[in-house]
Amino acid sequence: MNKNIMEYETVDLDDNDSSVVIIDQTKLPGTTEIIKLYTAQEIWDAIYLLKVRGAPAIGVAAAFGIYVLSKGIMKELQQAKDDCGKMDVLSFEEFYEKFKEQKEFLNSSRPTAVNLSWALNRMEAVCVKAGREEGKSVEEVVEILHQESIAIKEEDTWVCKTIGEFGLSLVKPGDGILTHCNAGQLATSKYGTATAPIYLGQERGYNFHVFADETRPLLQGARLTAYELHSSGVDVTLICDNMSAMVMKNGWVNAVFVGCDRVAANGDAANKIGTSVVAAVAKRYGVPFYVCAPTSTIDYNTPTGADIKIEQRPAAEVTEMWYRERMAPEGIKVFNPAFDVTDNELITAIVTEYGIARAPFKESLEEIRKKKEAVKE
Repeated sequence: MNKNIMEYETVDLDDNDSSVVIIDQTKLPGTTEIIKLYTAQEIWDAIYLLKVRGAPAIGVAAAFGIYVLSKGIMKELQQAKDDCGKMDVLSFEEFYEKFKEQKEFLNSSRPTAVNLSWALNRMEAVCVKAGREEGKSVEEVVEILHQESIAIKEEDTWVCKTIGEFGLSLVKPGDGILTHCNAGQLATSKYGTATAPIYLGQERGYNFHVFADETRPLLQGARLTAYELHSSGVDVTLICDNMSAMVMKNGWVNAVFVGCDRVAANGDAANKIGTSVVAAVAKRYGVPFYVCAPTSTIDYNTPTGADIKIEQRPAAEVTEMWYRERMAPEGIKVFNPAFDVTDNELITAIVTEYGIARAPFKESLEEIRKKKEAVKE
């Protein structure tokens, strides 16, 4: 009997096999293929090629990935000593040098999603604290990295559910909701970010009517959001990206929930290309536009959206990837940014796990940071 897609772990760790386990999302919805990633190149490719995607899921994959690679570094160093007949204790600095190389390599796979660098920096911080500041052995450091990677995944599940609770407070039973791209369970550990209010509402009988944009260029709304919502029994209707104005003008949408890959300090938010169009349309028709953002995606070191690096994707994703035969003429120029930036003035609120931020966002996001730091203390 085939499992429902919602029964699979989006990202998992097989510690016995020293591998990161993911759903290959490039094959969905037609084929559910679980793959294992062992090497730095395999992990890098999986992130770059969107086999694993969604800011939180990328962060979890990166955390598991650098832990798996750390195990390999430790074994490699130990083997080198054994081959030389040395009985020395493994050097942390030697281990750390190779750790940093692998960390920087993984970090180069996706420039826009801040969770990638956030997770890798967090793993590096515990590595340095344990090995350099506390003088723990390399074996102990690797185990601490193991526990931290698991904590990152567990925290992501809590974050998503909490965002869902805050988001649910912004809508009422029977509402129409529009979402863009995929910020669902397939983009996180569980619940998703933008879909978390939808899933919690589904559990509580809210009977939402959801519109999912297909979302060019990778069709993640059609292939993933529509798929997982439908699999969960949610009343979902797939629409093309250029139909959002019609459904809003018809009064069928009461709120827009989207995820994001990076939020600037002023509240500008980068998300899958086309999000800013949805925000502008929502503004025109008086529909609240909510960005669901784990605090790990808020980049306080990026002043505005103009400072966010936007990833450019291959032209083939537009011209031929989804067609039996090439759709566009040979030699045509293609502009294919993966993301756009929604100006903060188009955003009604930013929903985080530590509360809801509203304009002026620079001040409200700073308050969110203070709440988070107070809880940590």
